[in-house]
Amino acid sequence: MGIAADIAVIIVAALIGGLVAQRLKQPLILGYILAGILVGPHTGGITVTEIHDIELLAEIGVALLLFALGLEFSFRDLQPVRNVALIGTPIQMLLTIAYGYVVGRWLGYGNIPSLWIGSIMSLSSTMVILKTMMARGLMGTLSSRVMVGMLIVQDLAVIPLMIILPQISDPQAGMPLVAWAVLKAAVFLATMVVVGTRLIPRLLAYIASWNSRELFLLSVTAIGLGVGYATYLSGLSFAFGAFVAGMVLSESEYSHQALSDIIPLRDIFGLLFFVSVGMLLDPAFLIDHLQEEIILVVLIIFGKGLIFASLARLFGYGNVIPLAVGLGMFQIGEFSFVLARVGLSSRSIDNDLYSLMLNTAIFTMLLTPAVSSLTAPLYALKKKFFRHETLQTVNLPDTGLHDHVVIAGGGQTGSYTAQVLKSLNLEFVIIEFNSMQVHHFKELAMPLVFGDASQHLVLEAAEIASARVLIITTPSAIITKTIAEQALAINPRLHIVARSVGPDHMHLLRDLGVHGVVQPELEAGLEITRQALLAMNVPDPEIRHFTDMVRGELYAPLLRAESDSGEQAG
Repeated sequence: MGIAADIAVIIVAALIGGLVAQRLKQPLILGYILAGILVGPHTGGITVTEIHDIELLAEIGVALLLFALGLEFSFRDLQPVRNVALIGTPIQMLLTIAYGYVVGRWLGYGNIPSLWIGSIMSLSSTMVILKTMMARGLMGTLSSRVMVGMLIVQDLAVIPLMIILPQISDPQAGMPLVAWAVLKAAVFLATMVVVGTRLIPRLLAYIASWNSRELFLLSVTAIGLGVGYATYLSGLSFAFGAFVAGMVLSESEYSHQALSDIIPLRDIFGLLFFVSVGMLLDPAFLIDHLQEEIILVVLIIFGKGLIFASLARLFGYGNVIPLAVGLGMFQIGEFSFVLARVGLSSRSIDNDLYSLMLNTAIFTMLLTPAVSSLTAPLYALKKKFFRHETLQTVNLPDTGLHDHVVIAGGGQTGSYTAQVLKSLNLEFVIIEFNSMQVHHFKELAMPLVFGDASQHLVLEAAEIASARVLIITTPSAIITKTIAEQALAINPRLHIVARSVGPDHMHLLRDLGVHGVVQPELEAGLEITRQALLAMNVPDPEIRHFTDMVRGELYAPLLRAESDSGEQAG
């Protein structure tokens, strides 16, 4: 059956590999790579015969992967950590490339291969890091936001690396060809912005008006792959064009539907890519070069981790964050496979170096959960020997705080709450990390701790152990959960009032031990309704009865839980 049989073998093997990876709580891509090793030409048994054809199909997977990345891309994601993401990440990549170049030369490789080693090392794994943070319940913390911001910029940097590195690697090219490639990319990007913002949305609106999901999916796929093929014909990367198409399409009103439709197709073709990566891994090569592999993995963990930690500290992040970033982002990422394939196809690196870097990437991915879990014990050890770590506090009373209110989050809600507490002469302290808000509270002479409320040390600086009430104002369910867990671990008797984003979140907070829950959207809706009914001359007692009834229906489960717990305690 030829390629049809090969695809069937790959899908079944990938399913088995994915199930094993899921069982071991590892990213699915590692299972796919394992499946590729098993059905590859180096291991015997059931073997894929048309390897070149599978590799060609895998190129579609790369294009769709980057097309989906473009659809998901948003500059708004970088706002909270924009400085370390937009400035720090390019610095990190340049330092890592230089470090990798030195390591490559020390291992005996030439200038060009060493440059590729550094470039492959410079990228971290979005999939592995996100899965690790979610498994440890750290999504939403400041350290996770720093890592996500840097990962977004790294993923974007794959595109210029794919354009520039093959040109530099060609001894006949020189800088003129590099400049020509960059110029073509800029012209293409400008053309796509103009065409994409005017033509593509109209085309999708026209197709969407037919209410045919099949045609809509076909049109979205044609846009991504068609634009990619156009860039390929112009001498640029096929994947680069697909990414630009996704980025332009992300600004249209159809971006969410396009992303949801394209994800299954992306995952299937992406599966082919990662399996094809595994098919090139030779276990015999791994055994023959085991010492070199171990040395390279150790150098990457320490060198790359140190670069990340130092940059996080340089950009003003203290406490546990540099350690968390360094131990979380040291691995080589999945887009490095894409970059390595470009190096292999352009003959910039040979099969031996490709296999070496592929094995190294897999090992660093596998080590990420274990190494990342060392953050807490290592930070505790650091605090034991360095007790005088600085943490910025402003306007805290010299006598300390006791029976006070801690406000986690100094946005609009936190600011209004602080003003009320100040007018009532009640003791309180605000925890805030946004520098603009910090400056605002300084001007108002309000007590403040500068830091991330989800971090244990920051809560200790706010003297949470002696506090009576904690008010959590963040709209993020994950961040609220993290702050509540950390605070209750320090002070189990703490009364917590938190902002809820919906009924499910309310029940989650109740189970954690949060005493008071407020849904701002509901309260705003009730107040708007109250004012509208007053304008219609509805008596105020009837309005109050109606609003109390609505609140009672929503908050009843929480009130019943508190009543039951009070009776049990009695």
